[in-house]
Amino acid sequence: MARAENRDTAGTTARQVAEMARAMRIKAGLSQEELGRKIGYTAAAVSAMERCTQPASDEMLVALERVIGGGLGFFERAREYMRLERYPAQFQSFARIEQQAITLSAYETVVVYGLFQTAEYARALIGGGYPPLSEERVEELVAGRMARRALFDRRPVPLLELIMDESVLSRGVGSPAVMREQLLHLVECAQRPNVVLHVLPADRGFRGENAGMRGPMVLVETDESERFVYLEPQDESVLISAPAKLRTYAHRYAKIRCQALDTEHSLALVERLAGELK
Repeated sequence: MARAENRDTAGTTARQVAEMARAMRIKAGLSQEELGRKIGYTAAAVSAMERCTQPASDEMLVALERVIGGGLGFFERAREYMRLERYPAQFQSFARIEQQAITLSAYETVVVYGLFQTAEYARALIGGGYPPLSEERVEELVAGRMARRALFDRRPVPLLELIMDESVLSRGVGSPAVMREQLLHLVECAQRPNVVLHVLPADRGFRGENAGMRGPMVLVETDESERFVYLEPQDESVLISAPAKLRTYAHRYAKIRCQALDTEHSLALVERLAGELK
């Protein structure tokens, strides 16, 4: 449903798409109703898009490119930028870097890293957060999170490694059925040749040697050999590129990996926990 308040929060790309769509619709001699019929939407949906009360969906952008794009490719190029604008503000600076990763190494202590989440797990996390979000916004964020999965099959193939504290696997999210599906999805992801999964056992801290106590982190190297560390505490974001700091985080991550279970035992643990949720 279109909301008037969306107009005030619409991003730059959404506004540019709205203006371009209106201009090209008028140039083509089409009313909102006529354009709507051609692209499979109502006149109200076209009006909402042009007024930015309901920014264009990815599907609408594809249809706009086909019907009134004029071969310019504007709406096609806008798809990527619109996807970025739908992410939470604190994640937008990192979203494009993530999709450019040639190597991504994530360590998580609270929840499954977003790239590896199922839709139901993501929906439970996002919908259960605070402050509460509208159902429309929850679904938008879930869709954005699922779109990140394109990285798994991108060419060149990236190497993706996920280390999770054992508490991530035992922390209930949504329902037992949601958690079981999420755990089995992790096992499925780990079958990919470019994915490595580890679990850091809960007992690693008994002698004070747990290198992961300072919290989660994501290390990324892009296909242009740029290196970053991404941190996201309490809905804020920190993107680090200073070489000295990068080395510190890389060494800490390496220590965490050494303390984690190997892939065989990690997968066995995930499968066992999934079986206990039947």
